[in-house]
Amino acid sequence: MNNSNSKAEDTVHERSMRINRSADEAYSIAQQDGFALLDIAIDEVRLKNMLQDDSCGALATFEGWVRNHNNATQVSKLTYYGYENLALNQGRAIIAEAKRRFDITQAVAIHRIGALEIGDMAVWIGVASSHRYPAFDACRWILDTIKADIPIWKQEYYGDNSSEWLSNNG
Repeated sequence: MNNSNSKAEDTVHERSMRINRSADEAYSIAQQDGFALLDIAIDEVRLKNMLQDDSCGALATFEGWVRNHNNATQVSKLTYYGYENLALNQGRAIIAEAKRRFDITQAVAIHRIGALEIGDMAVWIGVASSHRYPAFDACRWILDTIKADIPIWKQEYYGDNSSEWLSNNG
């Protein structure tokens, strides 16, 4: 690959590791539409507070963390890349579909992009409902659908300094 292609590729990668909004704007989008991307640590307390509703008796949450291995291979860190505008559109549709499919009051999800270290939170999902079963079912469905449908790609780095691109399900 020539040097100009490498620079163009680096620029694309850099842009896909950052969001085009402030963190406050991202949280506002999450509250309004149910889904957002962040390029800084996720504030789960802020997200949980968005779901407070006196009509709800259940809150199911999921936190996905960067682990130190993938199968038998040691992982040292990873980077998530995302296509922000498409991710927001697809995320909004996923949350709307969850509200149609399940008897839930509210749902919010945020996925990190950028460089993450072992132990960092990569995704947070919260679902509030009158009863526990719809909250649990919707939370799992939202996670599985985000991993399958949101344009986020993962580059995993290993102890031997090699790396590999994985689907967001990998």
